[in-house]
Amino acid sequence: MAELNKEMFTIKGKNTQRMESISRPSLSFWQDAWRRLRKNRAAFVGLCIIVLYALLAIFAPMLSHYGFSTMDPNSIHAGPSSAHWLGCDATGRDLWVRTWMGARTSLTIGLLSAFINMCVGAVVGGLCGYYGGKLDMIVMRIVDVLYGIPSLIITILVMIVLGKGITCLIVAMCIVGWIGTCRFVRGEVYRLKEQDFVMAAKVLGIPDIVIILRHIIPNILGMMVTNLCMAIPNAIFQEAFLSYIGLGIAPPNCSWGVLAKEGIQFLRIHPHEIVMPAFFICTTMLALNLLGDGLRDAVDPKLRGTE
Repeated sequence: MAELNKEMFTIKGKNTQRMESISRPSLSFWQDAWRRLRKNRAAFVGLCIIVLYALLAIFAPMLSHYGFSTMDPNSIHAGPSSAHWLGCDATGRDLWVRTWMGARTSLTIGLLSAFINMCVGAVVGGLCGYYGGKLDMIVMRIVDVLYGIPSLIITILVMIVLGKGITCLIVAMCIVGWIGTCRFVRGEVYRLKEQDFVMAAKVLGIPDIVIILRHIIPNILGMMVTNLCMAIPNAIFQEAFLSYIGLGIAPPNCSWGVLAKEGIQFLRIHPHEIVMPAFFICTTMLALNLLGDGLRDAVDPKLRGTE
């Protein structure tokens, strides 16, 4: 074996500039979450479905030459065709237009009620978790009492008192819908306020409102968005159920629940009238649940890469 000596080696040195350079572009929190969400095929498909339904709800009735309440006596119970893509109902109204007009109502109610519940729950839960004391004790006891009563029963009772209509339905769904978000946000704020960065901000004399806005809210915002996506399907289902039993949307307004109520009467002889709204309700709820699961994995570092 040949002996090794220093003449056999070449000193290359080190490239300090290359070693200190950034190997990949810096990403913000939301940019990294979007990158991870795109890699999740199921969540991305769910997002595409929701965007497609929203665009159809906005533009489909505008581009159709059939009116929302236009009746055609010659097309009563007509099946899907080139003239009526989803068929017609018992009065000859085009189901394609009515389905997407109903989507406007259902998606709007679901999004608005879920967003209001998130905001109210975040404010109440944040105050209770950050300040604690008597405020926390009183509010949490009220929340515990309301949490023990099924929310659907309370919603039905409120609808009976307020009557039918979109505004009344949103108010009824927001009476107790904020409770889950309140409990969730309270626990997260209670955990975060004991962290070192929050304690350091308090020592430096930073006002509480600044600490809440700049330190606590950004740390729970991702989970709040995920919770919002998971709450929207529940709100859409409640609207459809209440409209189905006659306590939700009143004619001439239309929603997927109203279409299902009208179509169930002709299930055996004209099944397309119930299949169409049921299909869109199911696919919307499935897409939102897939999107919520994907957002959960994308925004929470502890859950990334888990099932």
